[in-house]
Amino acid sequence: MAERTAVQKSLVGPSGEHFVLFRLYQQGMLASLSPPGSPTIDVLILAADESVIATLQVKTRTRGADGGWHMGEKHEHISQPRCFYAFVDLEVPVGSLPVTYIIPSSEVAKMVAASYRAWLEAPGKGGREHQDTPLRRVQPAHPYDVPDFPDGWMDRYRERWDLLKAVVGTGPADGKALPEG
Repeated sequence: MAERTAVQKSLVGPSGEHFVLFRLYQQGMLASLSPPGSPTIDVLILAADESVIATLQVKTRTRGADGGWHMGEKHEHISQPRCFYAFVDLEVPVGSLPVTYIIPSSEVAKMVAASYRAWLEAPGKGGREHQDTPLRRVQPAHPYDVPDFPDGWMDRYRERWDLLKAVVGTGPADGKALPEG
């Protein structure tokens, strides 16, 4: 696969944000991009009176060996009742729609912290200790055990637009129970 140019790489995030806006529109929800430079919000979800009632941070990926998304240390601390993440996976067959995981920020904060602690404790290359870093990853599966987040943990959030509809008041959660842990 050919190396992507800087311009191609710079368009990944906006592609995911606009895809999420499209999907929200499809679901009958009002939404808008947040003001440029907003540090923790990419999309504002609006009530019928156009007041903001929920927020989304969109993370988009196109390729990578671990199937994950880049995160930072700050994501361990973003946990608000009406704040969600949309993890968009653009690595799909040509002609297929991207896959999106809608996950409450509280769950993401717990996972980011737990997976980072597990990574620090796991041996690195050649058995060496991992060094502290501000970088984090959200992955559907890990090469080491992450308590409370087994391989496939993200599957229960696949295409869960109903979680947002329940907050917005345009519909109930679709009844898919979210198992504990």
